[in-house]
Amino acid sequence: MTNSAAKTRNLDQYGNAALPWSQAESLLSEESASADVPFFLNTVRPDGRPHSAGIGAVWFEGALHFVSGPGTRKSRNLAENPACTVSVRLTGMDLVLEGDAHRITDESTLDRIAARYRESGWPAEREGQAFTAPYTAPSGGPAPWYVYRVTLTAAHAVATAGPGGATRWTFSAGS
Repeated sequence: MTNSAAKTRNLDQYGNAALPWSQAESLLSEESASADVPFFLNTVRPDGRPHSAGIGAVWFEGALHFVSGPGTRKSRNLAENPACTVSVRLTGMDLVLEGDAHRITDESTLDRIAARYRESGWPAEREGQAFTAPYTAPSGGPAPWYVYRVTLTAAHAVATAGPGGATRWTFSAGS
C-alpha cells in the first residue's frame, strides 16, 4: 500500500511553498521505529468524548501500524468507531494523520509487520492473528496485542524548521 496525496493544499500564510507528502512519508519511514519518537492516537469514546493515548508505531508498506491490547480503551473505541487521528513530531515537522484504523488479521502481513518491529528493537512475534512479546508499553494491556493499520484520509503538517510551511494533504480511497 502506497499513499499518494490526491490533493495538496498550501496552508502557509507567509508565502512558503507547500510541503511535499514525500517528505512526510520519508520522515515517517525513517523515524517511526524509534522509541524516541512518541506517537499519540486519538479516538472517540462511545459517548462521543475524545480519548488520547501514546502508542508505538511503525510506518511500513505505505501505512502507519500500531498495536493495542483488545481490552484497552483505544481498541474498544476503534471497534465502535474506526475514525482516528495520530499526532507525531518528526525532525523539522509536526504531523497529524487522519483516517480509519482497522485490525489486521492476515497472518503473512502480520509476519512482515512483526519483522519491521523487530528491526526497531521490539521483539514482537506473531501468534495467530495478534502479536506477543516479552514486554510492551505499560498502557498496551496484556498480550496478545492486536495490530492496526491506519488508512489515511487526510494529513496536516507544519514545518518546525526553516524555511517553514504548512500543508494539508487529502488521500483518495484505496491509496
